[in-house]
Amino acid sequence: MLTLHSLPLFPLSTVLFPGGHLPLRVFEPRYLDMVLKCQHAGAPFGVVALERGSEVLAAGAPIEQLQSVGTLAHIRQLERPQPGLLLITCVGTERFRIDQSSRLKHGLWVADVTLLAVDARMAVPSDLRPAADALRRVLGEARQGLPHAGLPADGGAHYDDCGWVANRWCECLPLSLALKQQLLDVDSPLLRLELVTDLLERAGLEQGRPE
Repeated sequence: MLTLHSLPLFPLSTVLFPGGHLPLRVFEPRYLDMVLKCQHAGAPFGVVALERGSEVLAAGAPIEQLQSVGTLAHIRQLERPQPGLLLITCVGTERFRIDQSSRLKHGLWVADVTLLAVDARMAVPSDLRPAADALRRVLGEARQGLPHAGLPADGGAHYDDCGWVANRWCECLPLSLALKQQLLDVDSPLLRLELVTDLLERAGLEQGRPE
């Protein structure tokens, strides 16, 4: 397993999945400096969900508690609409597990992490095809209604791959932060898709629409 040392972290009240697109408004000094350094170096930072605490640093607030598994985020677009504000779009790649983390004096978290295995390409089995077909419909309708919403381009879609389908459903479904984190923690892309399919069936969304 590959390890990364002193990876800068961006704790958020969201979960970034591999292959996912994440737009961010960056305005805190601790993250402005981090993002610009990552952009200059062509290096990723880590997105990790908050187990407890707030995204924004506040005087007297308790120290954030972080989940142990996160995702590397690579900056794909960066804009500076005004001083002290960056608008960035990131793409999630490999998952990682935090081995050791520390909070620097100015509030930035850094961690030594171990990269987890990339999801192996795995064909969607026939009994899970309805979930893939429903995702195609949902994303197609969303693109028509929200053409600039940061949805994955159809040309980069992989509706025949378990991990890709599961990850996109994890982003689309209105799941709790804790449940999304549990799904990110699952190493098997097939098992992740099976769990997502169970959630779709319970919600009556297997055909792409609620009952």
